[in-house]
Amino acid sequence: MDTRYLQSFIHVAELGSIAEAARRLDLTPAAVAQRVRLLEEEMGMSLIRRSGRTVAPTEAGARVLERGRKVLRDIRDLRDDLSDSSDLAGQLRVGGTPTMVLAVLPGLVSRFLGGHPQVDIYLEPGTSSTLFRKVVDGDLDAALLIQPLFELPKSCGWHTMREEPLVLLTPAGMQVDDVHATLEREPFLRYDRGTVGGQLADAYLRQHGIRTRQRCEMDGLDAIAALVERGIGVSLVPAWVAARGSQLAVRRWPLPHRSTKRVVGMIWTRTSARTRLVHSFLELVKDWQPEE
Repeated sequence: MDTRYLQSFIHVAELGSIAEAARRLDLTPAAVAQRVRLLEEEMGMSLIRRSGRTVAPTEAGARVLERGRKVLRDIRDLRDDLSDSSDLAGQLRVGGTPTMVLAVLPGLVSRFLGGHPQVDIYLEPGTSSTLFRKVVDGDLDAALLIQPLFELPKSCGWHTMREEPLVLLTPAGMQVDDVHATLEREPFLRYDRGTVGGQLADAYLRQHGIRTRQRCEMDGLDAIAALVERGIGVSLVPAWVAARGSQLAVRRWPLPHRSTKRVVGMIWTRTSARTRLVHSFLELVKDWQPEE
């Protein structure tokens, strides 16, 4: 079995789109579709079913998907195990939330590759929940994300990079004498309650009986900040690390009462065959400081 065919099928099945899988693999949609067909011919069964522009694995495809991920991980681990070089080499698979990809990972990856040119780093953006599951499943070696609000499995390691208290976000020119009154008076841009930060903000509002005039609910802290800058509303968000070069005219106001902090850090799987790579990357993460 050609593992490239298996890899293409897994991307198609996970993304639900041949076109999106082609973009991820840097191939044409026709080439990806052909790989999937060849795999189906080799397996002697249909692995995906089409519905309009989307695709989904068949029952047989779901079984192949589950085992296929493990096959690709084992092959990648085998290649790293067979490396006889004393220098760091191989592929390190790292995930990051949008904020981490914009503000943190560029500097870390640049420093890491500068010190270890033989290492190939694969970067995968995603939500904290998606990246967490990929690390637990072994699809990623490590990820920079928001610490979940539940206990981490013992198979994973964790390093806290920063703790972010909630802040009131307003246009730079707005004067705030009473944070709670401002939250109730101004149109409110709610941070998505499907995120950890959004849940913490919602808990604070409920705890202090603050009734907001909600204008929207959305994910993406930089997007919320852009709306705030234009005077569309105010928001209650974690004090996140802004992307380098970001000069939005917004101001962060501390809250009058203590709030639960959002914790940002690196999670990694202790069972990875690329332990040396992970630990080397972790040393850079431990030295990381926000850029001024």
